[in-house]
Amino acid sequence: MHKILLVEDDEGIAEGIVQLASQWNLEVKPVKDFRNVMGEFAEYNPQLVLLDISLPAYDGYYWCTQIRAQSKVPIIFISSTAENMNIVMAMNMGADDFISKPFDGNVLIAKVQALLRRTYDFGEAVPVMEHKGAILNLGDNSLTYNGEKIDLSGNEFKILLTLLKNKGIVVSREKLMEALWETDSFVDENTLTVNVNRLRKKLDAAGLEGFITTKFGVGYIVEQ
Repeated sequence: MHKILLVEDDEGIAEGIVQLASQWNLEVKPVKDFRNVMGEFAEYNPQLVLLDISLPAYDGYYWCTQIRAQSKVPIIFISSTAENMNIVMAMNMGADDFISKPFDGNVLIAKVQALLRRTYDFGEAVPVMEHKGAILNLGDNSLTYNGEKIDLSGNEFKILLTLLKNKGIVVSREKLMEALWETDSFVDENTLTVNVNRLRKKLDAAGLEGFITTKFGVGYIVEQ
């Protein structure tokens, strides 16, 4: 079953799309927090996004740009503002298709299915992890925050991935060293310290100060 994230603030339209999609073996999750679309995107890891233009807080153009900064997932705009300029803007920002409200539900489903077929004949969506607005892309070892991409070394990525998988839990230095080198023997602890410090500098420079906390004598933690 393909997963679709629906960014639509009209509850009636959203419920109608959910019910119709279920008849075609499509799972649709409506966004609940319109200020945290990227958090819900990362948690749900959809294979397609349906995105309205007029939304609370930030408009659909903004969220399209944010999604495109770290994912190639297909995006279809659904909007009552169907002027040519809006369609052109949507496409220029990375949308794959545009459907005007009011729309025929069968036409929407046909567009969704066609786009899913075209996209996933060539491979699956790249999974991501999100915390406090930071998006860790498991496909290219990069981190995205506020639309800016932060390149990570292989070791920095493994450290951050391990901490995010265990967020809210202190991860021992030994466990991190196992994640980095797949062994807890013959490893220089200073090397781990250097890698953590380099990662912290990148996070601080991106505006993510205090993202990793040291628990002296124990290890490190990414707080919930």
